[in-house]
Amino acid sequence: MASILIAEDEARIASFVEKGLKSSGYTTRVAPTGPEALDLALTDEFDLLVLDIGLPGIDGFEVLAQLRGSGSTMPVIILTARAGGADTVAGLEGGADDYMAKPFRFDELLARVRLRMATHAASPASASELAHQGLELDIRTRRATVDGRAVDLSGREFALAEELVRHAGQVLSREQLLSRVWGYDFDPGSNVVDVYIRYLRNKLGAERIETVRGMGYRLV
Repeated sequence: MASILIAEDEARIASFVEKGLKSSGYTTRVAPTGPEALDLALTDEFDLLVLDIGLPGIDGFEVLAQLRGSGSTMPVIILTARAGGADTVAGLEGGADDYMAKPFRFDELLARVRLRMATHAASPASASELAHQGLELDIRTRRATVDGRAVDLSGREFALAEELVRHAGQVLSREQLLSRVWGYDFDPGSNVVDVYIRYLRNKLGAERIETVRGMGYRLV
């Protein structure tokens, strides 16, 4: 049975989420402060973290930063009232797998929990390092090198690079990349994928990522 950690200081919301997850077959534990959430998350006893940003002690951004800094790849869904664009970007860049704004519908949260767990389970546990044509990614430390040279990638850049390496030689559509890397709905007219592809080309080498007109992108 999968176990979910709920980092939430509002007792009413924590109880609502916990009750819904338990009725869906998950075991749960609530952490009402940032330090407690971080300590529990680092035990590796949980399969997913539902993380509020406005936690006492240390906020959710710091919890996430320290969790990812430890090498943990546990899926994290941010659930917060701070839904401004800057906060959303900060959460995703910091390594969150998904971002939901309060107020929220529980059925949507549950769908995202299931998606994130399924995606995480499908990733080969032994594949802590990925490589393709001189590009190397260390999944545990979130470090990237190109021909032996260290490259500084943001959390979202790394996630996009990881998806491309895992499917090297395959054409991935913008819709596939949005779903797999960002994990939540964007305006259909959003150019976020194109923007991040440009970032990666600047850092990894423009020749590594091919645009297949009308279809998407491919790592060559």
